Amino acid sequence: MLARLQRLIRGFTPGGPAKPRYVFDETDHRVAAAGLLVYAMNVDGVQSPAEKKRVESLIQERFLLDAGETRALLAAADERNRDALDFNDFTGIVKRAYNLEGRERIIEMMWETVFADKALHEFEDNLVWRVAEELGVPAQARNAIRNKVAEHNGVTLPEAGE
Repeated sequence: MLARLQRLIRGFTPGGPAKPRYVFDETDHRVAAAGLLVYAMNVDGVQSPAEKKRVESLIQERFLLDAGETRALLAAADERNRDALDFNDFTGIVKRAYNLEGRERIIEMMWETVFADKALHEFEDNLVWRVAEELGVPAQARNAIRNKVAEHNGVTLPEAGE
């Protein structure tokens, strides 16, 4: 909110509006967090429009970005994803940048991403489980988050052992 107000004020300064700077460094925690969401969106081999739309709204809401900044961040995350060997290229940055509550929120965002298409692929389930382990999110918290987000999104989860 403050950043938006500052941009508005700069727009009224002599010399006209300032040019937006949509530059996100690859070590930026926001790129790493968005990278995990993009990774989750693509892990099953299908990037549904519902998943893409959900990722955009999660990023915009979480980081208080305008539409241009959101597109730029997702482009940076997508590019970083193409260069990444696997999700571990993101987890170290996220783990250093966020406390446990923040890391749990990232896991929640990942569940929101994979449930956006109202389905759960085993690759998605496995990915979020492995990322949560890497981020030090306890199994009990990970499962509670998964169940809450599934219920909120109207997704029926398989029974244990299925």
